[in-house]
Amino acid sequence: MAIKTTAEKLATIQKGYTLEGATIELGAAIIDGELHKDAPVRLPLAMMNRHGLVAGATGTGKTVTLHMMAEQLSTAGVPVFLADIKGDLSGLATAAPGSEKLAARTDSIGQAWQGKSYPVEFLALGGDGVGVPVRATITSFGPILLSRIMELNDTQESSLQLVFYFADKNKLELIDLKDLRAVIQFLTSDEGKEQLAELGGLSKATAGVILRELVNLEAQGLEKFFGEPEFDTAELLRTAPDGRGVISCLELPTLQDRPMLFSTFLMWLLADLFEDLPEAGDLDKPKLVFFLDEAHLLFNGASKAFLSAITTTVRLIRSKGVGIFFVTQTPKDVPAEVLGQLANRVQHALRAFTPEDAKALKATVSTFPVSDYDLEETLTSAGIGEAVITVMNDRGAPTPVALTRLRAPESVMGPSDPALVQGSVGASALLTKYGTAVDNHSAYEKLTGKSATATGPAAPGQPPLPAGAPNQDGQGTGGHADLDAEARRIEEEILGRPSSRPAPTSPAPAEQPRAQAPRQAPQQNAGGGMMGDLGGLLGGALGGGIKSMARSVGTQLGRELLRGVFGTSSRRRR
Repeated sequence: MAIKTTAEKLATIQKGYTLEGATIELGAAIIDGELHKDAPVRLPLAMMNRHGLVAGATGTGKTVTLHMMAEQLSTAGVPVFLADIKGDLSGLATAAPGSEKLAARTDSIGQAWQGKSYPVEFLALGGDGVGVPVRATITSFGPILLSRIMELNDTQESSLQLVFYFADKNKLELIDLKDLRAVIQFLTSDEGKEQLAELGGLSKATAGVILRELVNLEAQGLEKFFGEPEFDTAELLRTAPDGRGVISCLELPTLQDRPMLFSTFLMWLLADLFEDLPEAGDLDKPKLVFFLDEAHLLFNGASKAFLSAITTTVRLIRSKGVGIFFVTQTPKDVPAEVLGQLANRVQHALRAFTPEDAKALKATVSTFPVSDYDLEETLTSAGIGEAVITVMNDRGAPTPVALTRLRAPESVMGPSDPALVQGSVGASALLTKYGTAVDNHSAYEKLTGKSATATGPAAPGQPPLPAGAPNQDGQGTGGHADLDAEARRIEEEILGRPSSRPAPTSPAPAEQPRAQAPRQAPQQNAGGGMMGDLGGLLGGALGGGIKSMARSVGTQLGRELLRGVFGTSSRRRR
């Protein structure tokens, strides 16, 4: 093969990244060791729902890359979800100061830099940290994801599915861990022997194992992640009053202590969106871009059923207008079935200090198209803030591989001032909706005859601002009225369903936190023999899930018990 000149390589890059429509600017190409600001590297906004991978060794700049991409997505009116594992993505809410060093870098790549702040909504799992609490009910989380947290084997997972089926059938609402524990204790008690026998495939010994694992979760303090009010994932689709996409930043301060929980909870957010969003086809821009940091945690030790569910979600959610970017160290961290669906690649430097590193390097090189670069050398010599990039162009073909010096973020690359974050959380209209935990009448109370406990404390943060009061950006917040208006827009324009929320009338004072109404349990089908018939069918299924078995029955009860690809369910979809 003839060796190309630098001018020919430059022309290839320039032609390959001449794109139609809106784009995300990634940086400028480096060719034969020389930076070319006249060779910009871009990613078409319309192709971001083809998913992507941001990979590289620790300290090579992956977090800064997704920070920079999130800024531009927000500017383009696209909502973004980020998991803040290291605590430095809160800087998106603060405009960055300029410096001579920064100016030299941005001038070298042709970036017209200006310090800016962005609309950020700070979230925290169960209120563990600063942020609006994100909770899920046990019934919504479902048996497959819960089995992942509890590290159950296939047989135990199948048995847990039967427990969920029993609770659904008998209108026993599973809101928190004590509800699920109460149902299992009932099934293993003398009073519940008959019902346990009707489930067929659920042995008392297996139920005991599940119960012990459940108690272990409670002992680790994980009960605060499950309960009500449950977070509506449609909140992730909001835009700010100025049209910019809201960046939802989920704080994960103790990831190292509970990595399985956090990675599985992120998958629940994505699975719930997958089940709720209508088909959208090809759009000019995605409805949401979801960044999954530390993606290897999703796949470590995952069962075949769990991996299959992830693959299905990634493959199908594209047509619903959602883009997913996996962020990890090497492409080997992502299963081949998932990696094959990631059309956009941003590969930071890799290290080759050990034989295992060398194998990972060769595997990474083999996943790129043929290029004008010696990728083994390029990937081991790339500097911080540089990456090898290839994306899907506006015609659906891969762009030329380009070593790229990446753009600099325009907001702070590090944490925002804690007072600003606290003020932002306190001023959030979501805090009145999700800030106070409630304990409605559910399975535990029904089986034990006890009353529901008092509501929990409000989430940390400053008191919510009155409607119309300025936030930290000096812009007015409409309080609950604005939140309702945005929720109506999301339901009607994005989710494609009629909104049950009343149309706005006149401005009202800010609402106080209130308990969420109890969930409506599925209607119980008449006919005492149905329990035994369905239980026998379900008892023989290992990992098949409630969904496929319920379909085979074809009854109204079966339709009510349908769950999603991960076994998830939602009050909105019942």
